[in-house]
Order: sequence, then C-alpha cells, then structure tokens
Amino acid sequence: MARAQRPANANAYYVQLRDLLPGSEVITVKNLAIKRDAAVFTFRSGSFAFYGEVNGKVTGAVFRGDGHLHVTPANTEERHNLSILAHSEEFDEDFDQAVLRFTDGTAAELRNASAGAGSADHAFASAAQELNSFMRNKLQDNIDLRLLEDVLSPAPGGFFFAAMHGHKNGHLFFTIDPYGLPDVQPEELALMSWNDWGPEFLTASNLSTDATRGARRKHYNVDHEELDTTIEKSGFLTGLATVHVIAMQDGVAIVPLDLYPTLRVSKVETDQGVALDYVQEDKDHDADFGVVLAQPLKKGDSVTLRIAYGGKDVVRNEGNSNYYPIARESWYPNASEGFGDYATYQMKFHVPKGLTLIATGTKVNETTEGKVTTTEWKADVPLPVVGFNLGEFVTKEAIVPNKLGDNLTVDAYANTQPPDMFNAVANAINNAPITGNSDDAPVGSVGKINTAGMLPVELSQSEVAAQIYTQYFGPLPFTHVAVTQQFACNYGQSWPMLVYLPICGFLDQTQQHVLGLHPEDMYWKMVTPHEVAHQWWGHTVGFRSYRDQWMSEGFADESASIFLLLTRPKPNDYLDFWKEERKMLTEKNQMGFRPIDVGPVTMGYRLSTEKTGWSVTRDLIYPKGAYILHMVQMMMWDPREGDRRFMETMHDFVNTYKLQPATTEDFKAIVEKHMSPIMDIEGNHKMDWFFNEYVYGTDLPAYHFESQVTPTNNGSSLHFKLIQSQVPADFKMVVPLYLEFADGKVSRLGEISITGDRTVEQSVMLPRFPSPVKRVSINYYYDVLSTDN
Repeated sequence: MARAQRPANANAYYVQLRDLLPGSEVITVKNLAIKRDAAVFTFRSGSFAFYGEVNGKVTGAVFRGDGHLHVTPANTEERHNLSILAHSEEFDEDFDQAVLRFTDGTAAELRNASAGAGSADHAFASAAQELNSFMRNKLQDNIDLRLLEDVLSPAPGGFFFAAMHGHKNGHLFFTIDPYGLPDVQPEELALMSWNDWGPEFLTASNLSTDATRGARRKHYNVDHEELDTTIEKSGFLTGLATVHVIAMQDGVAIVPLDLYPTLRVSKVETDQGVALDYVQEDKDHDADFGVVLAQPLKKGDSVTLRIAYGGKDVVRNEGNSNYYPIARESWYPNASEGFGDYATYQMKFHVPKGLTLIATGTKVNETTEGKVTTTEWKADVPLPVVGFNLGEFVTKEAIVPNKLGDNLTVDAYANTQPPDMFNAVANAINNAPITGNSDDAPVGSVGKINTAGMLPVELSQSEVAAQIYTQYFGPLPFTHVAVTQQFACNYGQSWPMLVYLPICGFLDQTQQHVLGLHPEDMYWKMVTPHEVAHQWWGHTVGFRSYRDQWMSEGFADESASIFLLLTRPKPNDYLDFWKEERKMLTEKNQMGFRPIDVGPVTMGYRLSTEKTGWSVTRDLIYPKGAYILHMVQMMMWDPREGDRRFMETMHDFVNTYKLQPATTEDFKAIVEKHMSPIMDIEGNHKMDWFFNEYVYGTDLPAYHFESQVTPTNNGSSLHFKLIQSQVPADFKMVVPLYLEFADGKVSRLGEISITGDRTVEQSVMLPRFPSPVKRVSINYYYDVLSTDN
C-alpha cells in the first residue's frame, strides 16, 4: 500500500533538527585553535555545549568564553573589499559567544581538545534559540534543511557555520560549504556581518584547494522539467511540475529547489507515485523548499519528482487585462543559480479565455474549451530560465534574415488597454484645474493612454537591434523572440525568447514629458536594444556565478552602444552614451564613493552595502562591463577591416559557450585567441595586463595631451606630448591618437603604448590631406576608460 502524502516538515529527522538545542554534554577548552581554510578560530578559554545526535551525527556546539577570529582574504580583490568595509586588509574580531553548526569533523576535533568537563548552563540553549530566531525571521534561510542534507547522506559532510557576537562588528557569520546557504554564502567560504540594513559580505571565495572563481560545486542537476500551470483571472497560480534530477556525486539525500514563498506545496511524489517528505516553512520565515528523497542517490543516478503547488502574489492583475508576472525566476520549482544552469522544458498553460499567454519556447498547440484557453510550449534547446507574459495584446511581426540558418522572427506585443493605475494617473492630470504659472500647475494634458500606438517603434528597434547583433555576435539558437509590454515603468528584463519592456517605453514623447519621464534621457534610447541584447548575453551565453554577471549586463550595454552608433546619422548619441557611462563610474555617490573605486566588476552584487551605497552594483557592472568590451573592440579595430577581428572574437565566444555558462576567464581566453598585435604589450600573447587593470582591478588612469601641427611643403609636422598619471608603475595601456579634420571627418592615426606614470613626447610627419587637420586628440570615441579625454 502506497504511503499517504504527509504534510510539510513532517520528516522525523527534520523535526529533531528543528527543535534541537545544546544538551548536557559540556567540555572546557584552553587556547584551542581551529583552522578552517582562510579562518583561524582561537578559543582562549571557555566551554562548549554540544547539540545531541541526529541520525548518529552531532551537528553543533555552543561556545561561551573568550574567543578570537582571524581571517586572511584569498586575493587582492577581497583584501580591497575588506579594507573598505572593515578598514583592514585582514580581519580580526574578539567574541564571547559562538554558535557552531557543522557536519564536518568539528565535533571530534573539539572533544579531542577537551580540558575537562564543564558545567551545564541555560545560557547555551538561549544562544542557540537566539540563532534560530535570527535565521528564521531575519535571514530567512533554513539552516536545518541544509543540515538535513548531510544528516541523511552517507557521504562525509563538509558544512561549517559559526555565528558570533563580535565586540566590534556585532552579528558575524562565517560559513564553509561546498553547496551553500544562498543568503549567507555566495561562494564556498564567506564571512558576513549583519546590521539593520541587512548583510555585508566582508570576504568570500572558494576554498584554497579550489582554483575556480565564484562557482560553487553542484551536488545535483535538473536537466528537464514539465510544467502544467493554471493562472486564474485574479492572478492566482497553481502548478504541477515534473522535475528530472541527476545526482552529480554520491549521497544526494535532499533536493533543494527555488520556489516563491507564497507558492505553497501540497504534494510531492516520484513518477511512480511514491509520496515523499518535503520541507517548506511559513512563507514569511525561512520558507526554503526541499524534497527528502526515499533513498540517497549515487553519482549518476536520477529521480523524477512531481510537485504540486499554488498561491497568490506570483502574478498580479493590474486591471484591463494587464498582468504583471512578479516571481520571474521562481514561479516554478527549479535548481538554477543565476543564469548558469540549463535545462529543457515542456510547458502547458491554462488561462481565462480572451487572454493571450506568451512564453519562452515554441508554441506547439492552442485550444479553447469553455472559458479556458490552453497553450502548449516546448523549448527545443536547453534554457537557463523560463517565463511568460499574460494579457490582452495587439501584435506585429518582423523577420530578421540569417544567412547562416533559419531567419529570426520578432513579434512585438502591446496591451490593448492601459492598466488601472495609468488610467487613474491620466485622468488626474487631464482633469486637473489650470491655476496659472504656479509650480503645481499641470504641464499639459496626457490625453488618452494608448500603448499600442508605439508598438511599431518598439518592433522596429527590436528588429534592427537583432539584425546588428546577429552580424556582430552571430545568430541566436532560437528562431523567434517576443518583445512584450510589461506593467513596470522603470526597468526592462529579458528571458530566453521573451523580452519584458517597460510600459512607459510604449508612451509617446509628449506623454512621457507630461508624466515627468524625461524622454530625452539616454535610458529611453537604449533600454530596448539593451534588453534585446540579453538574448545573446545571459541566455545564449550564460554566466557561471555572480562574479561573471558583469559580462551579461556590461555586454548588453556595449551592444546597445553599437546600436546607437549604427542607427544614427551622426555619432552624437553614441558619444553621449559613453560620456554618461564614464560619469556613472567616476562621480561620487552620497556615501562619498566613486563606484569604480569600491571594487572590481567581479565582486558583483556584493559591492552594494550600507557603507558604500546601495546603487554601486548597478553603477559599476553595467558601465564598466560595457567599457571593458568597448576597449577590447577599439583595440581590435583596424582602419582597413574595421570591426572584423572584434566580430570574429564575439562569434567565437558565442559559438564556444552557446547554451552554457561562461566565466570571466573563459572570455579572457577567447580574447587572447583573437588579440591584435597592438594588444600584445607584454609580448607573451596574454591579456593579463588588461584584465588585471580593468576586470580584476580598480585602476583609472588620467591623461594630459598636448599637440601642435605645423604646415610643411609636403604636408605637416605633428608634435605631441602624452602624460599618463595616477596609475601604478606597471600599468600599461594602448592609447589611440585621432585626427579631426575641418570637414568634420575623424581618422585614427595610430596608437601610443605607455606604461606607468610617464610622459611620451614625439614628432610625426603627416602627409597632405584633402581637408586641413583641425585638432589632434586621444580617445575620441572614449576608447580608454580614464578620468577624462
């Protein structure tokens, strides 16, 4: 007889872990040092009270006494980050209490160091309860679920977690884990502090035995999902997911999956109908979802799970058949970390009749029965994420030719009616009394909101962007892309074959102006080409970890700049774009930091903190990531062949990492494969010099340039002086030299290689040109990221 489905959190071992507190086993220690990779814990004097065993394993101990933590960051980037956040390149902190949770050999190590029995004290249990409350209510990470993974696994555990009361830094958390608690551990090793504003990662890295940057090991993988989803008129979503899981190592006993907290699981079983235990705490606490397998898997073994779930707040009904998908990455159970894990998908959606659902993949069937329309979708290639948009739409189509294969179809969608909120705003403005020239007088009428009117513009931009990117980067592995209007006004987003564009981009410039949206801003010129570019950067080529996300966002920004250059009769917008990118990087924020100084692009989201400013990540990885690729492009540019070498490089990068994640070092290797002679400054055919300065570093050179052109019988003589400053002695750069002519044309004369704080002074004979030389300059196209041109 099959076992009936038990409610969430009913597994006996999980219940034990959830209620577990330190018991009567107490030992004293004296000058005990425990080394965990880059960290050394010194317990000068005090006592440990051990948690009881669960499935024969001790999973924790509480220390009270006199302790010290010393952490040595793994590399220059991490030392720089620590120096900003803690004012020192190494971390030292005294503590009087530490709660340790572990599945490694810590219990035996502590017992072996015992100086004798200690006294039981309620304070040990109080410390454990305090940590439980903090993890469940503030961090909202289910550490008990993580411990359960190793408690049920026959494989040796490698988890170590220490929560401390620091004398200077308050709440401190040190973690070593090959798999990871998502909110306390971006990599295998992490040191995090916590204040009222949230977490700050003081340092993070993989273990010293692992040379990779950023990517944690995966102990299982999801390679295929079938999703059957129903969305009601209210936006309430119910789903049944069939998930195929493969073990990447021995002993996989738990399958943690990402699922939006308001989606409550009601049933989990295998494809054979065997009910399985699962963990999912209250939506407002540590609601992490995980499936308890009937037996641990060995490496290469697989299991198929069927998961039923449902809930609200995943899709929001905004009125007039406008729907806003909120849980973009977690509306279905998945194992993705960022956009680094690819799987194939088959999807079926049931929505109210009259609504159109657009999803990632290819629509293979559509039927309407009664009041429900059902569509079926299939992804022919592996994808890092899937999603949908829903509404009552009008649509237009364009075809992008592809000489190398199937043409690309671009479909653009706009809602037939504006959402309730936009109607309310429009009515308030249109009906506002005119009170003269006072500041509160309306600036004009917004008229009737009709986003469908701008649909041809959005389609045209998307079509042209796709044409340009196909030429520069190669064809997509998809045959169609849907560009859709979304409810949000202030951002766009891109999923494979599905682009979400801000509704305010579908307003005409007069309406944008009346609504105070500044239609002249660069954002409105590049949001569509930026989001279309993510079909290449983030989806066709994924990123392995947060340390590589700069490529996705930065490359999309650089792609948008190419769009601006090739779609305007003059390069004004293009030059303004790069000027704004540099300004974003080099202007101090309210906290007194220039984003470029806070850290390298490979630090990703960790750079935004209370101390440095919450916008630093956005203000760094987008513009600097764009500049890095732009500088590569400009160093590869040739006066006879233009961007040929750059296009070959990007085609190679896309083809090599198509439908799989790439790392920063992967991109570096491709650049080195195609680098131009002027890029080989060190003569070793390596780009270490450039990546160390701009990718892994925070250098920013300053340039001073003087020139004099003197007419001669056969042309003219150019004398110039270039000064490079504010850089380390080994900083190297290739600085392009341009001639600007009286007829408005610009020509690249050559390049100047320069190292360190140095002056290069030189005279050059120039031939006679059809138009006189008006000006000699460097970095005309913002070729080199520097303080000024």
